[in-house]
Amino acid sequence: MNNTETEHGLHEEILRFINQLEGLDDYRLPQRAYHIMRLAIRDLVLFPGKTLLEKEMADLLQMSRTPVREALVRLETEGMVHLIPRRGFTVEPIEKRDLKEIYEISEIMEGFAVEKATEKIEDNEIQQLEFLIHKQEQAIEQNDLRMWSYLDDQFHHLIIEFAKNKRLNTIIDIHSDQLYRARLYTINKRPLPLQSITEHKAIISCMRAGEGSAARMVMQSHRKRARNEILKALDEMNEL
Repeated sequence: MNNTETEHGLHEEILRFINQLEGLDDYRLPQRAYHIMRLAIRDLVLFPGKTLLEKEMADLLQMSRTPVREALVRLETEGMVHLIPRRGFTVEPIEKRDLKEIYEISEIMEGFAVEKATEKIEDNEIQQLEFLIHKQEQAIEQNDLRMWSYLDDQFHHLIIEFAKNKRLNTIIDIHSDQLYRARLYTINKRPLPLQSITEHKAIISCMRAGEGSAARMVMQSHRKRARNEILKALDEMNEL
């Protein structure tokens, strides 16, 4: 397959991805461009190391280059892309050192979040978390690891939401896309996430019992184990 065919295939994939997104009309153009590109990078539609021209992206999004440029500047500040003067942009690779630092922050912040959520959580909210675990188990049975990754992200997002602390949510949200991208990037190189299901259930048990400090310890241990698995998978992938 030559480069032209490869680029055509990528363009088609990006267009299919855009058509699946909802609520795009609610955004102004720079926000819409940012939203689409951020999700495309997070979901590996735009793969680590991929380079695209600014004009290419503007044409795919059916907008001028100005809102696309604004979106790219914002994505660069978030560590998602690297801008190339007069050429376009490259999707940042998933670097082990960066990921290790992000996980260290996540372990502390999500531990704090689950402890706070335990103080406030209602029965119906615990049921929402239990439903997500049930869907994760189904995804594993169907060998749909991409769906499992999506549900895993939703599980952690809900716990942070239940902490009812907007500033905490904002801090964690800065890095959540990088964590999701890394999980998705390495998912086929890691063991089936059965241990993750067990740990999720343990977190909920602590929350239901009102044991916030125990929930925090389980969450931090859960994140640390996941970090070590992903970093090991990255090392093995880089050796290939």
